[in-house]
Amino acid sequence: MTGRPSPIPPNTGSHDLPVSPALDAFMATAWAPTPLPAEDRVAGYAAMPARRAALAAAFPGERLIVPAGRLKVRTNDCDHRFRPHSAYAWLTGLTGEDQVGHVLVVEPDGEAVLHLRPRSPRGGGSSEFYRDRRYGEFWVGRRPDLAEAERLTGVRTVHLDDLGKLLTGPQPPTRLLAGVDPELDALAGRPSAALRAGDDRLEAVLAELRLVKDAWEVEQLQLAVDHTTAGFADVVRELPAALRHHRGERWLEGTFDRRARAEGNGPGYETIVASGAHACVLHWIRNDGPLDASRLLLLDAGVETDTLYTADITRTLPLSGRFTGVQREVYELVLAAQEAGIAALRPGASFRDFHHAAMRVVAEGLAASGVLRVSAEEALHTDSGLHRRYTLCSSGHMLGLDVHDCAKARAETYLDGVLAEGHVLTVEPGLYLQPDDETLPLELRGIGVRIEDDLVITADGARLMSSALPRTPDGIEEWMGGLLG
Repeated sequence: MTGRPSPIPPNTGSHDLPVSPALDAFMATAWAPTPLPAEDRVAGYAAMPARRAALAAAFPGERLIVPAGRLKVRTNDCDHRFRPHSAYAWLTGLTGEDQVGHVLVVEPDGEAVLHLRPRSPRGGGSSEFYRDRRYGEFWVGRRPDLAEAERLTGVRTVHLDDLGKLLTGPQPPTRLLAGVDPELDALAGRPSAALRAGDDRLEAVLAELRLVKDAWEVEQLQLAVDHTTAGFADVVRELPAALRHHRGERWLEGTFDRRARAEGNGPGYETIVASGAHACVLHWIRNDGPLDASRLLLLDAGVETDTLYTADITRTLPLSGRFTGVQREVYELVLAAQEAGIAALRPGASFRDFHHAAMRVVAEGLAASGVLRVSAEEALHTDSGLHRRYTLCSSGHMLGLDVHDCAKARAETYLDGVLAEGHVLTVEPGLYLQPDDETLPLELRGIGVRIEDDLVITADGARLMSSALPRTPDGIEEWMGGLLG
């Protein structure tokens, strides 16, 4: 077993019992070896070298530092569950909770080196493995030793303690992905530091390299979508119980999140379960309301796989199993907008085209119904945008390791760029008719509808990855009826 004694005392809690010398000596003896299987490799192992090489090529002659991140305190001595930064996961394939504090360094010659905290040594003067609440194996689980980590990733590994030595003395030009590891940020902030942080270019390039997904990434995203589809079915089956509960939204949140944890790493973002007028709150995550069978339910949720790729799907469902006339009218306008958006997806199209296509349908529908007191053309003009009172946000975004993937990419490569084969994105127009909006007739107030699907750009258009979930009103009613018996 490799490793070295921790240079600092273990992280212990106020209620931990003292350890006698006799117990400490006893704990250091008689442990059987438990090596990881020699054939284990990180998921996506074959793709990682090319990703790291592409990053190095973007910054010739520079050292690049990409941290996994640090634990964040939830309360007192309890931390939030850890998820490594998406750029670190994309470059290493390491996605587990054991990556706390780890750092990938890409040297000026292109060599990648992982700085890791290896497995807690048993004995040799270290009690970390059974005393340290944050890093001890008995508290949080086993980590690979350095040799195992090198075999898993194909990257040379060194002890995390060596990072401090690396960053002292003469340095090559060095860039740090800032805002991920506070300790490294603090080091970069020293006047004598050679680290360059706060420079957007490394962050932007890391995002832009992830814009086009390879075949393996698309498979992971399809797996996330398939698990999410199962989670939506779980929610519908639980509607009778949730309707009886005084916090039915939370009942359904727990239902979906159970599926996400059982099949993957968990939800890819905070699950939105918005009933009635709560659906008009774009990011409603309080999920503390009761359910009313006469109203709609907006469910926006996604399963994140163990490889950290997430789906992002929204369905708006009638809690009674049947749309009312007014609900169906609003829903069909949003569906028509989504269909127009999807039809605009193809390689070479501007990224914003699908949003403009969807908004034209929305504006025309609102004008035709009398909700908009101006023409659709006038509302859509950049000097106006009056339709946005009822449909405030954009109609979609890139999707991948982050739910709003590649958000730090430069505008010219993303928002003002063009679609390419391998892009994965959402199309999700909505109407949010606020309950206190006096420009609306009473029967429309408090109705919120969003329809969101995940698509991958193909050579000749786009493939609907979430096609297993119905989108039409009739299809939804039939699907719900079958699940509810």
